Amino acid sequence: MSTLQIDTSHLLALAAALGWASGLRLYAVVFCTGLAGALGWVTLPPGLQVLQQPLVLGAAGLMLVVEFVADKIPAVDSLWDALHTLIRIPAGAALAAGVFGADAGTWSVMAALLGGTLAATSHVAKATTRAAINTSPEPFSNIAASLAGDVAVPVMLWLAWTHPLVFAVCLVVSLVVMVALTLLLMKFLLGLIRALRGRLAGARAA
Repeated sequence: MSTLQIDTSHLLALAAALGWASGLRLYAVVFCTGLAGALGWVTLPPGLQVLQQPLVLGAAGLMLVVEFVADKIPAVDSLWDALHTLIRIPAGAALAAGVFGADAGTWSVMAALLGGTLAATSHVAKATTRAAINTSPEPFSNIAASLAGDVAVPVMLWLAWTHPLVFAVCLVVSLVVMVALTLLLMKFLLGLIRALRGRLAGARAA
């Protein structure tokens, strides 16, 4: 496979992709990006070349497997998301900033803000969606949603490298869907919580 060279459009798309995807599958992002650089499929920016180091790849690969399994188990997936709330967002910001490097000044700051915002958006959407799905007793919708995330992350990273404009369109569409789902499902979850509180209050009164 020929090595892909990156220009400004690729850098911007990559920063956005790393941020967005980190909110869904942080360890898959680190592993896939580092592996692509290590195998010579792409030329990673200097700020991201640490990802292709063997120790980083090994650690990311191990955590990728753990996350893959945990994300398929109802309730465990929501606990995993809760634990990673303080990890995915800053990691997405750091990875996006690494696209331009520490010497890029304003570009690095802007990339960090972009990456952190996109990571927060996708993480909240994922956590809210999975929490709502977990209210259903059957496990199949949970597994289907998890597999969709497993596929979406490498696809979006690939688009960012090879077709930045197509990636931009897909990103905008995904963000609109994520925000809409988050608002809708948060109303559903809040209503469910209120209903449970009402039942508990009624049971205590009886």
